[in-house]
Formats: sequence, C-alpha cells, structure tokens
Amino acid sequence: MLSSTADHLFWMARYTERAENTARMLDVNLENSLMPQSPQAVEQGWLAQLKISELEHYFFKKYDKVNQKNVIDFMVRDVDNPSSIASCLKAARENARAVRGSLTTEVWETENITWLMLQDHFKANLHRTNPSQFFEWVKFRSHLSRGVTFGTMLQDESFNFIRLGTFLERADNTARILDVKFMISQIDHPTDASTEVNPQAEFYYWAALLRSVSAFEIYRKVYRDVITPERVAELLMLQPGMPRSLVACVQGVVENLKPVRNDISVLTEQFSQNLFKELEQTSIEKILEFGLHAYLIKFLENINELGVRLSNDFLVPMVPQELAIAS
Repeated sequence: MLSSTADHLFWMARYTERAENTARMLDVNLENSLMPQSPQAVEQGWLAQLKISELEHYFFKKYDKVNQKNVIDFMVRDVDNPSSIASCLKAARENARAVRGSLTTEVWETENITWLMLQDHFKANLHRTNPSQFFEWVKFRSHLSRGVTFGTMLQDESFNFIRLGTFLERADNTARILDVKFMISQIDHPTDASTEVNPQAEFYYWAALLRSVSAFEIYRKVYRDVITPERVAELLMLQPGMPRSLVACVQGVVENLKPVRNDISVLTEQFSQNLFKELEQTSIEKILEFGLHAYLIKFLENINELGVRLSNDFLVPMVPQELAIAS
C-alpha cells in the first residue's frame, strides 16, 4: 500500500475518534459543572479541560475569560483550533475523500453526511442551546463510522491502518479524560484533614466520568460495589475487557501492527509490545504509588512517540506542526 493512502486512512480514523473523545471530555466536564460547587471550582474545571488538551495557549489568543460558553465554542466550532470538533470532522472528511477508492461507499457517505449534518447543527446553534444533545450526536456519528467500517470493509491493510488510528487516538484520549477528572477532583476536594467529602457528590462525579466513556454498566459488572476513584482508574487503565481502557487500546495497536509489518517496523513493534506488557503486568497500587498524574503523562509521551514511529515506518512523516496537533 502507498504510504500516502495509509496516511489518509490512519488520520481519517484518528480525527473521527478525536471528535468523539473531545465530545466525551466536554460532556463529562459539563456534567461536573452542574454539581454543587463554587464558581471558582467551575472555572478551574474548564481550565483543566484546556490544560490537559494542551490548548491553553491557543485559547487565550482569542478569549479573555474561561467559562462554559467560551470553552465549548473553542472546542466545538472554532476553526482556528486544530482539535475542535469542527476541525476534526472536516479533516476526517477530507482524508476520506482523498482515498475514496480504498473505502466502501457506505464508509465515505457516513463521513460526508456527518460533515453536512454538522453544518445544520451549527446553523441551529445546537452546541449552545443543547450541548449534551450535540455531544451525543457526535458520539453516535463516530459509533456509526466504526460500525460501517466493520460491517462493509474488507479486513485488509486498509482496515488495519484505520484501526491503528482509532486505537492510538483512543488511548491518548482515555488517558486525558482520566487525568482531567483527577485534576478536577483535586480542585474540588483538596487534600485537607478539615475538608469533608460529600459521598453523594463524589458518586455523581465518578459516575459522570464512567458514563462519559460508556463504562458505567461495565463498572457495575466488574466490581459490583460502590464507585471509588481507585477502581475507576483501574477499570480505565488496566481492564482488558473494557474497550476504552489503556491496555485494551495498546493491545489493539499491537494486533493491527502485525499484518502490516515491513522491513523497518521491527523496533516500532517492540516498542508497542513493551508498552502493552508494562500495562498488562502492573497494578493500580503500583500506579498510585508512582503517582497517577505522572504515570498518565508518561503514558501520553509514549503514545505520542508510538504515533511518530508509526508515521516514520508506514505513513507520511509528520512535520513539526502536525506533531504539535497530534499531541
């Protein structure tokens, strides 16, 4: 397969997944902002959203104040933000159009119709009048794209590069969503012996996070107990049966690398396998002892390096601007 074709397929999947995960991060932050808390805590929650997405610098070039309206506008519709939902869905469509011959009609039409429907939603200001409904729509269109890909595509190299893009982006975003929640939790409930934590509020905070990654029912099946931060972290990082867990995503990368291996990809395969083994063999206790935030930052660095390695071995090598956007 031509590297340019593989590159378009890979990025089509990454941008579609990124749009969905941006919607998921915004949705959980929207739910959290409705919880009883101080205005300062709400503002810090939205600021944490920007920091963990590494978009704070871009945001303050255009907006003076951090609040729900500005952050949602920036993360949803702002074309100057390369990671906004609008930018991602446009990029996914353009990449799909470039390789229409490698896609089934159904896959292309799904990407194209999503972009056209997005324009209608913007005209109706759905992202402002009913942001939760808008985020659900974004998630649904991403689900539809994956379902059509599974249901109509030949499972050849084209399929493998699509899956590589999906798993790599999903791993990155699951780590970011988890880090955002723990950052917000520290803001809302700083470590202080005099601070009493409301168990009911804590339940809704963590339940909102689980629902944001479609993991609430899975949590109940796996643990059959009250929701605790440690178990949420364990589920989203180390549970192989959880589709959006870090270990499941990295395993997906490992499995889809095998069919497309070439003469120069052996080190990339080893890198992905080592990352998978590390997750498979560790425990949540070891991660918490190391420091959850520090561990997630290290994981994000490894995922970014894995993406660079994949680009160098199979795709069109990234230029510096693309490296910044990918991270």
